[in-house]
Amino acid sequence: MTAPRPVRDRAAAERAGRRAETIAAWWLRFHGWSILAMRARVRVGEIDIVARRGRMIAFVEVKARSTDFAADLALDPYRLRRVFAAAETLFHRYRRPGDDMRVDAIFIVPGKWPRHLVNLWRD
Repeated sequence: MTAPRPVRDRAAAERAGRRAETIAAWWLRFHGWSILAMRARVRVGEIDIVARRGRMIAFVEVKARSTDFAADLALDPYRLRRVFAAAETLFHRYRRPGDDMRVDAIFIVPGKWPRHLVNLWRD
């Protein structure tokens, strides 16, 4: 059993997460997306960024990690299912007739460009 992290570590992680979400939002804007919401919460979870480009609404999970390897391990099938459940719940809030949705992830690693993985959910 590991000891709980001190409160200041949680606060530092929270700040790092918010900073990563801000970087990811600007990355998306640079690539033509409009940001509809940040940290959209529903009963089943939270979506870090909700973005629109044309008729596509992307529900984006943002992960800040210290290495590419750690980033590759950041989204397992369990976490991805939770993100998708939250996206399905939120889709009706943002959709217009003819819109489609997808679940993306953006990984933020120090010293590297953000890595945007698109359409992660596969049935």
